[in-house]
Amino acid sequence: MSKHDRPCIKVCRYDDESGWCLGCGMSLREKKSWKRVAGYRAAIRDSLPARLDALAAEGFVIGAAADGKHRKD
Repeated sequence: MSKHDRPCIKVCRYDDESGWCLGCGMSLREKKSWKRVAGYRAAIRDSLPARLDALAAEGFVIGAAADGKHRKD
């Protein structure tokens, strides 16, 4: 798997409560260990849509639109 397969979209803003990135849904720990967790990458990737949906349901701006924003106005 190449670095391009990484779900990170370079919008690194985190929800303080969950620890999930508003851009891609990964935790900081997952981002830092991405190179070393080849066997778990699919599980991480599979969990991201639900995480982002949960953040959106809480009123967070997610994905590329989260760059510079934390919550919907």
